[in-house]
Amino acid sequence: MDYIDLLTEYGLTRQEAVIYHELMKRGAMTGYEVSKETGISKSNVYAALNGLVQKGAANLEQGSANRYFPVDVKEFCDNGLRHLTKLKDKLIKDQPLRVVKQEGYINIQSERHIRNKIYEMLDRCEYRLYILAHDWLLEEYREELEALISKGRKVVVLTDDDTSFDGATVYKTDVEEGQLRFIVDSAYVLTGQLTGGSEETCLYSEQANLVEVMKEALRYKIVLIQKGIDIPDRQE
Repeated sequence: MDYIDLLTEYGLTRQEAVIYHELMKRGAMTGYEVSKETGISKSNVYAALNGLVQKGAANLEQGSANRYFPVDVKEFCDNGLRHLTKLKDKLIKDQPLRVVKQEGYINIQSERHIRNKIYEMLDRCEYRLYILAHDWLLEEYREELEALISKGRKVVVLTDDDTSFDGATVYKTDVEEGQLRFIVDSAYVLTGQLTGGSEETCLYSEQANLVEVMKEALRYKIVLIQKGIDIPDRQE
């Protein structure tokens, strides 16, 4: 993801991101100068500049020729995060209560959403966590896993390297390319593959039968590992 793409993650359109990047490089500019440097039409440039001002990424200095100053990127990002945090708190406070527990099967699509779902599941863990995953994925979540262990949560890890988590039970085993399985509190399960591709998909469910099947499969695998008989856990 290049710099322009990163800026769009903070709510800028692509044209706004391109122009904001140009302002960061060159300092204060008029709309005419921005159009000349970027090749974007003047009508689109002025629309984008107004958008940057409204979103807090630029300030306007009015004069015989209006000039636009870029807001420091750290300030822009911090302000955006602060605003979103306030919105998050209000959304959580005012959210409608779920009447019926979700027991369906949900496809989590894209690498980004799968990784976010892992964070969310780790955050919800209250009692125990079972994980089957590559060591590189575990390292990405080391801070969260160690926090769970420090809170007294039971953490059982099956992975393909000599990964160490003090306080966790770790079993070394073969893991298929990108394979992952998360079982949280015997209530939530995430299973699928995460390889860094563009069309990742994992299955998430709170369906009791699926959770129990996944738990039994991992228990059986652990028994085989303990006996020195490690059979690859094939994805369906």
